[in-house]
Amino acid sequence: MFKLLKSLGKKEWLFFGIIFLFILCQVWLDLKLPDYMSEITVLVQTEGSEMKDILLNGGYMLLCAFGSLIASIFVGYFASHIAATFSKNTREKLFRKVESLATEDLKKFQISSLITRTTNDVTQVEMLLGMGTQLLIRAPITAIWAVTKILNKSFEWSALTALAVVILLGVIVMLMVIVLPKFKIVQKLIDRLNSVTRENLQGIRVVRAFNAEQYQEDKFSKANDDLTNLQLFNQRLFSILSPVMYLVMNGLALAIYFVGAYLIQEAMLGDKLSLFGDMIVFSSYSMQVIMSFLMLAMIFMILPRASVSANRINEVLDTEDKIKDGTVEDGKEVGTVEFRNVSFKYPDAEEYLLKNISFKANKGETVAFLGSTGSGKSSLIQLIPRFYDVTEGEIFVDGVNVKDYQLDALHKKIGYVPQKATLFSGDVFSNVGYGDNGKSFSSSLVKEAVEVAQAKSFVENMESGYQSHIAQGGTNLSGGQKQRLSIARAIYWQPEIYIFDDSFSALDYKTDLTLRQKLKEYTKDATSLIVAQRIGTVLNADKIIVLEHGECVGMGTHKELMKNCKVYQEILYSQVSKEELENA
Repeated sequence: MFKLLKSLGKKEWLFFGIIFLFILCQVWLDLKLPDYMSEITVLVQTEGSEMKDILLNGGYMLLCAFGSLIASIFVGYFASHIAATFSKNTREKLFRKVESLATEDLKKFQISSLITRTTNDVTQVEMLLGMGTQLLIRAPITAIWAVTKILNKSFEWSALTALAVVILLGVIVMLMVIVLPKFKIVQKLIDRLNSVTRENLQGIRVVRAFNAEQYQEDKFSKANDDLTNLQLFNQRLFSILSPVMYLVMNGLALAIYFVGAYLIQEAMLGDKLSLFGDMIVFSSYSMQVIMSFLMLAMIFMILPRASVSANRINEVLDTEDKIKDGTVEDGKEVGTVEFRNVSFKYPDAEEYLLKNISFKANKGETVAFLGSTGSGKSSLIQLIPRFYDVTEGEIFVDGVNVKDYQLDALHKKIGYVPQKATLFSGDVFSNVGYGDNGKSFSSSLVKEAVEVAQAKSFVENMESGYQSHIAQGGTNLSGGQKQRLSIARAIYWQPEIYIFDDSFSALDYKTDLTLRQKLKEYTKDATSLIVAQRIGTVLNADKIIVLEHGECVGMGTHKELMKNCKVYQEILYSQVSKEELENA
């Protein structure tokens, strides 16, 4: 919890000091009320008392109450400011940290959990700061101050108050022991609920296509019921606290008056009035003591969950960056990619996915990767922008090891088109001209990139052209349209190296051929690395690398591989007959 408070600035710590002063003032005013009440009680019982004296003390009571109200307003204002600032800063830290997390860490935490930590968990800690700060400062001050006020009034009344406090503390400790472990489970169940909801929304088309609505509803109901039942268990336990509090508070008041009546009866006539006034004051102060512990009980209701949430937030913030940033900004060459004896296995995996891969792509070359599903093609090219780091061997871009580059400098050299086209909510301009490549936005370059990517026809036929709305994830576009806009985004980036991770799979053969021809002309000075399933996509590549079970089993041009690579021949003839190939 204290780690997170480091995000607060000097202004917020100053506000903490102001809150402390206002709470001191508020407590002092609240504890003055019983004194004036005692004075009024004595005046009412004393013969010859004047009404103006009673009204004067009553006026002082009203002023104390009004002053306490004003102090409470200021305390609430400053506490809200601190809580809101903390929430803002922590969410920003979490967002930036998540952006820098390695791919393996994103998989470890899960996206649904990271969303919960950025929203729900931050809110829990914010509630503690907003409400708990006031109570945590006020409760001990009130309790200690009230106790000093009644310390020498009566041993019997003090003993009764101490007994009441012990009972309350016992109930609070018992509840905390039972409930605290449950709150850790609550946050995990919220993660689970978010995960099921997110999964359902992402796959809504598949759900409807397979009439699986009931299956998804049952799945959601199970996650929802688990969370609800645990929350009900926690709330039922906490519901015990309120009646116990009021039982103890009212029981204490009754006991004080009962003992007080006995003491007054046994007292000398001259002491009866003084003892009666002390009983009224003691009763009020003892209620303040009990209310202090009631405030502490409220903190204990918020604190356990906030503590769990703080630990979950720190778990993300304290995660060490596995992809370390280098210092090199530029390379010794231009547009080259070289693998030297590269082997790779995913974290915690036992077997290597890639084994001893070596090749070099020179400036202006097109290098294609071909292989069966699971042969490691996509994993191989994801090592270049350092989505993962190699397990063994080295990768060089422009003659410099990728681990030595500053990440932003490395990424500026690469135009990456992922296997699954990703679009963001906005319009065509914002999606194609996405990111920061060190150049100012150019609408003419966007249009040029869209034309090269063979997307001009459908973009200009949209209702608002290049300013047409693109839904989050591109859900209002077809698969082929999304792929072409993703390719246009990489073209607009104007990198030295293009990486196409099976980025032509949703295109028809004619569009695929035309796009690759235009792309070859437009990017003739850039290096292109292409992962493909279609033979037609890689036939004219300068170098084709054939992978099988993570190993390179063939490397060369189409003609060379036809002569000496059996795996390449098998893939080729599975898609194209010998007659078609001869006539091509």
